[in-house]
Amino acid sequence: MDREREFQQRYRAVAARDARFDGQFCFAVTTTGIYCRPSCPARTPKPENITFFSTSAGAHEAGFRACRRCLPEAAPGTPEWNLRQDLAARAMRLIREGIMNGGGVAELSSALGYSSRQVHRALTAELGAGPLTLARAHRAQTARTLLVSTDLPLSDVAFASGFSSVRQFHHTCRQIFDSTPAEIRARRRRRLPGSSRTQAAAEAAPLTVEIELPVRAPFDAAGVFGFLAERALPGVEAAEISPKRLRYARTLRLPGGPGALELTSAAGGVQVRCEVSTLSDVPAAVAAARRLLDLDADPAAVDSALSEDPALRPLVERTPGIRLPGTADAHEYLIRAIVGQQISVAAARTQLSRLVARTGTGYVSGFAGLDTLFPSSEQILAAVEDPGEGPLDPHRPLRLPARSLRTVRAAAQALLSGEMQLHSGAEPAQMRRQLTAVAGIGEWTASYLQLRVLGHPDTWMRGDVALIAGAQHLGLLGPAAARTAAQSGGGPQRAAHHCSAQHRNAQHRQLAEHAQRWAPWRSYAAMHLWAAASPSKGHTDEH
Repeated sequence: MDREREFQQRYRAVAARDARFDGQFCFAVTTTGIYCRPSCPARTPKPENITFFSTSAGAHEAGFRACRRCLPEAAPGTPEWNLRQDLAARAMRLIREGIMNGGGVAELSSALGYSSRQVHRALTAELGAGPLTLARAHRAQTARTLLVSTDLPLSDVAFASGFSSVRQFHHTCRQIFDSTPAEIRARRRRRLPGSSRTQAAAEAAPLTVEIELPVRAPFDAAGVFGFLAERALPGVEAAEISPKRLRYARTLRLPGGPGALELTSAAGGVQVRCEVSTLSDVPAAVAAARRLLDLDADPAAVDSALSEDPALRPLVERTPGIRLPGTADAHEYLIRAIVGQQISVAAARTQLSRLVARTGTGYVSGFAGLDTLFPSSEQILAAVEDPGEGPLDPHRPLRLPARSLRTVRAAAQALLSGEMQLHSGAEPAQMRRQLTAVAGIGEWTASYLQLRVLGHPDTWMRGDVALIAGAQHLGLLGPAAARTAAQSGGGPQRAAHHCSAQHRNAQHRQLAEHAQRWAPWRSYAAMHLWAAASPSKGHTDEH
């Protein structure tokens, strides 16, 4: 898209005060020195007085300060970072997860596989600001959220936001918001119960922080909470799915120590309660919450694109704002995905629950249903036997075939040694190569992990039988697949009854070809097809 066309489209969004674009870009007004979100209720500036920025950090770097009326820092996150897979987008995913709060630019560059100079050059060229400025802007956003939604002391807010000192925290607030932290807190509209840090909490671990995260409407809360609940492992996760309440909680391994999250659906957003060993882990916990519920998605764009296909339109109308369930811990989910290959969700849950019960680490949580951390790679290697020539122990924690046990051990070893780099900022093609290099991990599992770990919006899982079931429910698989089977000697009737390999391959090929029209949102289309598949068929994590 050329710059003039992009400017006109963005200006129309600003003139219409269209809230769907909040968080996707911001605009600065040269006559006032202020930048705003697109839906700002103030009078629309003249085009010649507007400059658009992809990030608030770019506006900060250019000398603008945040609008006190529309609070652009309170908008949902930018969906572009999940849609794009270039260096700048992957860097932004890691920055918003707080990677620079502990290790700075060097750790960010190492995770991305580039030099610090290359990362700085790419971010400055693409986003108008370098990694330090972008990280500072994200800390400021986190700080503003904590200031208006909790009663934490200002010094605690500073460290929970990732600032290294209270002085740096005050200086940044002054520079970005033209206000002191105390002034920002004084302007908050309401107080949230249970968010203050009491003396008892201060003396005990873990610490609890409660905040509310904004969500772009529509939001299929029931769908994403239900997906996570169906796969929840007792002790590690807990869920409550009812017409009156949607709740999902889980334990976490955070940089500063063990912790936990509790997420509940609330009007206009998601209520998040974090248990952390140190306040510096709050950004990582909040980032996990955003990943789990896909809170930075652009549902309007997804629904609009998928509705163009008459076959999917009824599903989109029935379930607007569908989300991609993410992961809180990429290493954990690699093991879970391997165990789930070729078996149903219920069977995988049974296997993994046994593994957790025998090898997980105990954790004392204030959130109901949580008491265990998922086992680390070291614990998995110690607990999962190395299958030799003799018979397998019938009482082993993972009662899987020998080849599956070898795959679990190989994956855990690759994670432990650092040979496999698995995180939300990974380059998709490189991540796929590393995964499929492990014997026993196929293309489907690699694709599924791209969807869950990266939040990749355009992943297609060819070979997934639940996708076929959903497509059949919609009448998407017509005579082409049966014709292919007939030409191979089976005949359409025999193929339908015996589900020959030729027929299955033809179905997968036909569906994959049809799915091309759903790009770049094929992951979301897959969620619709999974939901359309008959529950009686029993989804599997390998499908």
